[in-house]
Amino acid sequence: MDPKARILFVDDEQLLHSLFERLFARHGMTVTSCSSASQAVEMLAEDKFDLVVTDFMMPDMDGFQLLSHVRENYPGTRVIMITAHANVQHAVRMMQHGAIDYIPKPFSTAELVERVQASLAKPVDSDEMEVEDAAAPSKGKRSRRKKKAGKTTYIGEAPSIKRIKEVLPRISSNKAPVFIQGESGTGKEVLARTIHEMSDRSDKTYLTLNCANLPRELVESHLFGHKKGSFTGAIDDMTGAFERADGGTLLLDEITEIDLSVQAKLLRVLQESEFQRVGSTDVQKVDVRVIATSNRNLSSAISTGIFREDLYHRLAVFPLTVPPLRDRSSDIPILADHFVKKYCSLYEQEKKSLSKALVDRFKSYSWPGNVRELENLVQRGVLLSAERDVIEIDDVFDDFFTDADPTRDEDGGGMNPKNETIEDMERYMIIQALEDSNNNQQQAAQKLGISARTIRNKLKRYREEGLME
Repeated sequence: MDPKARILFVDDEQLLHSLFERLFARHGMTVTSCSSASQAVEMLAEDKFDLVVTDFMMPDMDGFQLLSHVRENYPGTRVIMITAHANVQHAVRMMQHGAIDYIPKPFSTAELVERVQASLAKPVDSDEMEVEDAAAPSKGKRSRRKKKAGKTTYIGEAPSIKRIKEVLPRISSNKAPVFIQGESGTGKEVLARTIHEMSDRSDKTYLTLNCANLPRELVESHLFGHKKGSFTGAIDDMTGAFERADGGTLLLDEITEIDLSVQAKLLRVLQESEFQRVGSTDVQKVDVRVIATSNRNLSSAISTGIFREDLYHRLAVFPLTVPPLRDRSSDIPILADHFVKKYCSLYEQEKKSLSKALVDRFKSYSWPGNVRELENLVQRGVLLSAERDVIEIDDVFDDFFTDADPTRDEDGGGMNPKNETIEDMERYMIIQALEDSNNNQQQAAQKLGISARTIRNKLKRYREEGLME
């Protein structure tokens, strides 16, 4: 089994190939690049990929034609569409036809990596892949085989976690809304699924909708559905999340990212248990338990007017706060051991353990990325320790990966990956290549795998835009 996720990146701009290969290699993924959709079709026929990331505008087939080819011939392969010409009609069309995500330019490298990781995180046949289903037309949609997911385990013995686990049976035994707060990566979604699996709705639909990852203009359609012809681009009826989760549980992840106008309609659903599809006057009754999450400071979100206070109180019948990992350090060895077992099993490796020195290093670390960061580092350790049965510090905190460290000093050289856009990173690569070649544009172009003319055009644009002298 190949332990790395395999991504096919399709874009006619050659410089981006090297950029994406370097970017995703830092995160344990393998990227194969090509310059056209027709080349992508050939590569897909020869090899297996977990994800296709494609630009929309290309010289032969466009991204939509490639999307259609992938959905028809490789239904287990996800597709993310990238475009510099984003609009709501275009986004609707792409997601209705099976794109799992739609990313308008410009975007940061951190955002791209996060959305790729989110797309790859869930099994294709799992009920959790509901964002893709929600985007499909309700008529004539091919039925999907659904696998029963294993029971989720909520891990931790710290006092704050024990308290949460003590109240879970009482919270789970009814259908009142739950609002889960906590920093990114603390395990809010794991807690939400645990609540569903402990409830009497555990054999019903569990649907996740990430409100932050959807184009803002599409959130209402994804929540409530729409009627064919209700707006430009609505080429079919679409069934929304509330209708599809009827009888079960709906997780609204990062709910504070929803626009205020949609928040008002969401409040009505919670109050009246009814909704209307966009473009329809028919009122539909619904029985859905809503669990919402947010990594924002709710007091600030309410006081600044980006989140309705009445909606918060309607949702927060059971408000829960998941503590950051730095405040539950006693759980670090327990969680780390769990992730070691998980990835040894996933990658079919023999049993491994963490060295005492590595556990001590974990305990002293600040964990800005919380449990998600711990899981990623343990996964790296399992892979880099290879045939050894003990994972050492150097297997996890490897200098090769320091460029991707989100905790490094922003003034310590290089770029800050939290804030850089693809365009920033592209410009940095060109300038660095020119410095390394003593401003010899031909040598820099050869190093980057592009033409000297491309470098000249890029430099001209940077100067015109005041991005360099």
